[in-house]
Amino acid sequence: MNAEEKPHTRREVAEAVAAALSADEPLEVIGHGTRRELGRPVAARRRLDMSAITGISLYEPEELVFTAAAGTPLADIEAALAEKGQMLAFEPPDFSRLLGGERGRGTLGGMAASGLSGPRRIRAGAVRDHVLGFAGVNGRAEIFKSGGRVMKNVTGFDLSKLMCGSWGTLTVLTELTFKVQPAPETTATLIFRSLDAARAVRLMTAAMRAPAEVSGAAHLPAGTDGEESLACIRLEGFAPSVAARADMLKGMLAEYGVPAMAEDAEARALWRDVRDVAPLAGDREAFVWRIVCPPAQGGEVAETLEEMIPGVRYFLDWAGGLIWAAVPPSDHAAAELVRGAVSGCGGHAMLFRAPGDVRRRLPVFHPQPEPLAEATARIRAAFDPRDVLNPGRMHPSEKREG
Repeated sequence: MNAEEKPHTRREVAEAVAAALSADEPLEVIGHGTRRELGRPVAARRRLDMSAITGISLYEPEELVFTAAAGTPLADIEAALAEKGQMLAFEPPDFSRLLGGERGRGTLGGMAASGLSGPRRIRAGAVRDHVLGFAGVNGRAEIFKSGGRVMKNVTGFDLSKLMCGSWGTLTVLTELTFKVQPAPETTATLIFRSLDAARAVRLMTAAMRAPAEVSGAAHLPAGTDGEESLACIRLEGFAPSVAARADMLKGMLAEYGVPAMAEDAEARALWRDVRDVAPLAGDREAFVWRIVCPPAQGGEVAETLEEMIPGVRYFLDWAGGLIWAAVPPSDHAAAELVRGAVSGCGGHAMLFRAPGDVRRRLPVFHPQPEPLAEATARIRAAFDPRDVLNPGRMHPSEKREG
C-alpha cells in the first residue's frame, strides 16, 4: 500500500481499509485537512485521502433534502443551496482564520465527523439533528448504510447521530444525506453595549425566553483597545416579522439600554465572525478552548476564568452555553483550571487549538465519566476493533502509541 491512498469510489475505500487491516498499518482519514489540527494527533503514518470522492448526487429543493459524497467541499454545497434560497440551518463553521489554511476548503464529511455547529444551534439544533442518513466503511472494511432520505426511514439505532462527533474513528463516511431549510429573507441584530458577562447572560436569557424566535445570542467582551462590549441578539425571517419582533424585544429589554441595530449584510458579517471564532483568531500563540456549559451559568464560568487565568480572552455564544477562550500558552495548569471552572455545572471543555506536542500530552477532549467511557469503548470495539481508523484522535491508543 502506498503512503497515501486516494480512493475514488466506496469500493476502493473498503479495499484500502482491508489492506490496512491486513498489513496492520492504521490510516489517518482526511478530506482537505482543514480540521486535521483538531483533536489529538493521529497515530498513523498512512493517509486515506477522501478528497476525490465528491459530488452532489441528489438535490430536491421542494423536498428540502440533498445527498452528497463526503469529500464534496462544503462551499460547493452551500452555493448550490443558496441558488434555491436554502441553507444548512445549523450554520457550519469555517475555522480557517482560527486554524490557518484556505477558506472554504472544508468537506461535508469533515463537517459531519467533527459535529460542530454555529450560532443558530440554539434554535435549529446541531449537525446530528439534520443528518437523515449516510453510507460508509467501518474499521472491519465492511460497507454499510444507515437511515434514508426521510426521518421515517430511520428505524432501530440512529447511527447517523453516532457518526457526528466521532472524528472519523468509527467509520469512513463516503456519502451523507441532509435535510435543509429555507434561508431567511431578512437578518437583523440588536446590539446592546457595555454589559459585563453576567449581565449580558441575563439579557440573552430574557431574549431567549421571549416569543421572539431568537436565532443567535452572543456576547463579545470589551477589548483592550477601548472597544465596548457587545451583547448581540439575532432575529431572522420575513422583514415585517423581524421588525415587529425587534420592537417587542426593545421594550422587554429596556432595562439593558437602547440597542443599536445591524441589518442584512452587516448583521450577517457579524454572525459569520462569531461562527468562525474570528475574535480569537489574531493571537496565533494562544491556546484556544471550546467550553460548553448550561447557558444561564456561562457568565459565571467566564468570569471565573478571568479571575483564575491572567490574560485570558473569551466570548460567549449560544446565549452563554458556548464559551470560546484563548489562554496564554501553558500545559497542565491551565487545563486543570479550565476544566475545574466547568466541572461544577456539568459542562465540558475541549482543547481546540494548541501545538501537536501539547495535544499529545494533554487530554484534548473532556474526560468522560466511567460508565460513559466504558460504553464509548464498546462502541469503538464494535465498529473498529483493530483501531485502524484515526487511532489516537479522540483517546490514546494502547495499540498504536507507547
